Amino acid sequence: MEAKLTDLVGRLKVAAGSNLKAVVLYGSGASGQFRPGHSDLNILCLVDRAGTDQLEAFHATAEWWIRDGNHPPLIFTREELERCADVFAIELLDMKQHHRILLGEDFFAGLDVPTRHHALQVERELRTNWLRLRQAIVAAPLNDKAHFTIMSKSVSTFCALFRHALLIFGESTPTTKRDTVAAIAALARANPAAFYAVLDAREGAQKPAANVGGLLSGYLEFVEIVTREVDRRLDTV
Repeated sequence: MEAKLTDLVGRLKVAAGSNLKAVVLYGSGASGQFRPGHSDLNILCLVDRAGTDQLEAFHATAEWWIRDGNHPPLIFTREELERCADVFAIELLDMKQHHRILLGEDFFAGLDVPTRHHALQVERELRTNWLRLRQAIVAAPLNDKAHFTIMSKSVSTFCALFRHALLIFGESTPTTKRDTVAAIAALARANPAAFYAVLDAREGAQKPAANVGGLLSGYLEFVEIVTREVDRRLDTV
């Protein structure tokens, strides 16, 4: 991982020159939960200008980075980051908590993330990803591999949203996915067994359960119960 990050920063510096002000690693790569084969290396670049010419300068490096299995870097100017902080509260609160500066100054240290829309964003993202989970189940082939892939690809997103739901309701926010699932399960009185099984398989602790269809049913039910509980609690706030 370190060699890849060093190579990336070098390529970005050559590509963007003085327009590049900072490069940040965020997500699982910065929080200690990176899992080769499952996790991405998430990068944000802070720039002075983000017009067409400046964005095209990143193209060759982004293409190389994508071929290595990662998403293209996020590109922001400082003003853009500050102005959009209220509507990207989930993402930016996570970045503030877990990030690593690869180049430049730690601008996250002084970034204010307003939380006036945080609860609404969490509820919307939970419902959106719940619907995407249903769409994925409808579209997937009827086999265990496809069904396990659905759960494996979505589990990190749901764990992040569960953590922010805990934050909204004044609960302590765990640092690991497993502890987050345990805490939200207690809050919503839901059975976390399916989520634990998916996390175990992703972490190599055990193979996927033999009854993947049953596991998917429990996984979907857990998401539904948590989403409804978040909605119910927000209606009473």
